[in-house]
Amino acid sequence: MPADPPQIEARRLALRIGADAAEHWDRLLPVGEVLVFPRETPYARAMATGQSQLLDGMDGHTFERLRRTGPEDAGVNALLRSASFLIVPLRLRGTAVGFIACTRGPDRTPFTRGEALAVESLGARACVALDNARRYEREHRTALAIRRSLLPETGQTFEGCRVAHGYRPAGQDTVIGGDWYDVLPRAGRRLGMIVGDAMGHGPESAVAMIQLRTAVRTLATLDTGPAELMRRLDAVAGDTPGASFATCMYAEWDAELRTCTFVGAGHPPPLLRGPGGPAAPVVLATAGLPLGLGPGRYEPTVLHLSEPALLLLYSDGLVESRARDIDEGIARLAAALDTGADELPDPGGPDALPSLCRRLLADSAPGDVCDDRTLLLAELTPGKN
Repeated sequence: MPADPPQIEARRLALRIGADAAEHWDRLLPVGEVLVFPRETPYARAMATGQSQLLDGMDGHTFERLRRTGPEDAGVNALLRSASFLIVPLRLRGTAVGFIACTRGPDRTPFTRGEALAVESLGARACVALDNARRYEREHRTALAIRRSLLPETGQTFEGCRVAHGYRPAGQDTVIGGDWYDVLPRAGRRLGMIVGDAMGHGPESAVAMIQLRTAVRTLATLDTGPAELMRRLDAVAGDTPGASFATCMYAEWDAELRTCTFVGAGHPPPLLRGPGGPAAPVVLATAGLPLGLGPGRYEPTVLHLSEPALLLLYSDGLVESRARDIDEGIARLAAALDTGADELPDPGGPDALPSLCRRLLADSAPGDVCDDRTLLLAELTPGKN
């Protein structure tokens, strides 16, 4: 703002009236109202100079504005007869961002300099709160932008496969954490799918997650098998700060060969549901060590699928909680998958898989979950011989 602006615009953000004041003052001075104050008003002077303005009565500009607002209103008349006015500027990092305006009626003693200092102290605290709120909002928007940039498009369709996915953070204050998932078209019309979890929920785990996700995307462009891809990802995690102990589950679908290959790194097993169910965990050749712990033994598990099936990859936030162990959580998730799939109103419709994802995420009550919840749901359709 210029040192001496021709006018200032201000939006009234809050109103506090005394217990003995007229009840309808909140209608006379509505919250959200935008006002324009010319240069000569004490409000503009307070913001331009950074100095509080202590007045014996109402300034002329405000007097005329309120008189026009309700000339016959008792509340307006009482306000016009105010004996004392105090305007305290709000400065945030050296910039004027607003002001606090206080008034007292003719039956009260005028404001003193000591009271002005008290309001200035209150204003300084308010500015700290505003600064924190702005910083939080900026970080929140940044985190949302990062999260959106990391999410593959939901409801994707590939050869012999439809994919949907979902994510919910551990709490309202956590927008981005260590969970990630991705869909990776590969050579030979194969399709890679992965869900992973870097330990933690804060910025450090988010950075590790982004690095691991980027590494997987790079490795997927190479013509390597699932086990070799996981071994190379393990090597990357070992050299990435914060990525050790990350877990993931990788699945690779080949509709032409009718095979789905799984490789895990310390992650909960996938769920597979054939026509009519029931859903059950895939029995893996080896669970594999979490990433970054040294040379791991990552053995592929290959399933041959002759009929359409639903495949669910998920993070441990959906199956672990303080109230139940992981095996019970997996069984509960499998039952929820069966129920949700059987109750889909339009199983072949474009919103079928996204709708089922939303239902599975909602099945875990927020109070029962202290971790991010991530899932990737795929409808596998084998090719014809």
